[in-house]
Amino acid sequence: MTIIGKFRHNHHEFTGEVINGKVHSHVAGREYDMDKVTVLPPCNPTKIVCVGLNYKDHAEEMKEALPDEPKLFLKPPSSVVGHGGNIVYPKQSARIDYEAELAFVIGKRAKNVPAEDAKEYILGYTCFNDVTARDLQKKDGQWTRGKGFDTFSPVGPFIVTDVDPIGLSIKSKLNGEVKQSSNTSNLIFHPYQLLEFISGVMTLEHGDIIATGTPSGIGPMKKGDVIEIEIEKIGTLQNKLI
Repeated sequence: MTIIGKFRHNHHEFTGEVINGKVHSHVAGREYDMDKVTVLPPCNPTKIVCVGLNYKDHAEEMKEALPDEPKLFLKPPSSVVGHGGNIVYPKQSARIDYEAELAFVIGKRAKNVPAEDAKEYILGYTCFNDVTARDLQKKDGQWTRGKGFDTFSPVGPFIVTDVDPIGLSIKSKLNGEVKQSSNTSNLIFHPYQLLEFISGVMTLEHGDIIATGTPSGIGPMKKGDVIEIEIEKIGTLQNKLI
């Protein structure tokens, strides 16, 4: 298992490995204390592909039948923000929701990849918050505006390699209170199935993010709230809504 991230130190940005709580820059041959660096989004996606209604408990919560194929939508790269960054409340909306999600990051160009080969195309896994302007999503009838605002794709803190994505606990905590609590064993479509399906539609590039859907318990945030996405063996992504 390797923990990979992107960091900034004295205006210098670099990719590093987290080992025993310290950041190692293999290029510079240096080691940094975590409190001496700024954690950046762990990848630079050309696109963020999200899956709607991919947890059995969320389908039950929404009173919808289980889908027979993944339901896809896109979020723009401009919506990405890293661990510790702020989520900005847009003036156009009156309700902003959190959605805890397991995401995986593409490691190399992928097109028409069969599920049995998917693992070799996945760099690793990370935490994702599919922030949503719920009122605009319902008003528009499609999801681009409601999910596409700047800072609406918190991701990180790091990418963790060689993790079995099934059987992981996943939680969201709002100001320390657990709001969502489920397990990735409740996913309807496994990440490998998702990679096969999505790469059959579009070419995926190195650094692209696939967000695998949210479990039951989604809800609103207000300005000043701190939202955490916690996934077993992956880490905790924390952001504040301002």
